[in-house]
Amino acid sequence: MTTKEAAFQADGPSAGVKLMAKLGNGAIAGVTGVSIIFPLDMVKTRLQNQKPVGGKMPYSGGIDCFRQILRGEGVRGLYRGLVPNLAGVTPEKAIKLAVNDIVRGVLAQRAGTSPERLPVMYGALAGATAGLCQVIATNPMEIVKIQMQVAATNPVAVGTGAAAMAGPPRVTAMGIVRDLGLRGLYKGTTATLLRDVPFSLLFFPLQALFAQNIQDRMYGEGKPATLCVLAGSTVAGVFAAAAVTPADVVKTRLQSSSQPSPPYRNMTDCARRILKSEGPMAFFKGTVPRCLTTAPLFGIALMMYDLQQKVLGW
Repeated sequence: MTTKEAAFQADGPSAGVKLMAKLGNGAIAGVTGVSIIFPLDMVKTRLQNQKPVGGKMPYSGGIDCFRQILRGEGVRGLYRGLVPNLAGVTPEKAIKLAVNDIVRGVLAQRAGTSPERLPVMYGALAGATAGLCQVIATNPMEIVKIQMQVAATNPVAVGTGAAAMAGPPRVTAMGIVRDLGLRGLYKGTTATLLRDVPFSLLFFPLQALFAQNIQDRMYGEGKPATLCVLAGSTVAGVFAAAAVTPADVVKTRLQSSSQPSPPYRNMTDCARRILKSEGPMAFFKGTVPRCLTTAPLFGIALMMYDLQQKVLGW
């Protein structure tokens, strides 16, 4: 460490200021990423939640799903649930990115190395900790987003007179929150944990490894450049997203029901019934849209986070 770096660490911002800045950086990074890839997330959710109608699936694939949403619901249909998702993703990404960054820093200090060259096992521990902490914000955000995204596909009771003329009731985020209550907002938390903790455990060490390898091959040794962070994060996102898709399918099914009597008793019952009625490949529904959603989301988010950290000189 140079004298200049030591002086900066001694006179630089306090730990509390750095924490708040990291949380703010994570929030901005998350909002940017989600806003860009949200239509793909809509397609992923519809594919994972579709069930046979008259022996035939409503969508033949991602492109067909996209076309049907656009034709039946317009461009706005592709962004159904974006606002509550942004409200939820702000604390979720803030917690996830900041916790991972802080824990990596602590572990790197103990290991006597830099956060960029942290051993994979330590990186996995930091990622798993971040995934565990984020669920407090993730679960409510996900359940509201999913119910808004599948609202147009839910069967509507046929009424008469004025009720029939009015058409189906408008689904709003606040309406869903009121109907679910605090307990209902955390429905499917176990499935969310089984998706997010393994995802973070895989993603963050792979992201650091890929970003550093790209940097070493393209520019020589040093802290990964912003484009290396983008590339490494995107590639790592593909691997991690594909690996946890089965947990994401179960979570989507559990959280998509807005009926008083849920179709599944619990996560195990949901998984068994999917396996029995649809076969093992049903657990990989929406894998391609999920990878196309998650990989660029985390690529953009990590790139934005890295840029902000560099602007702050950290």
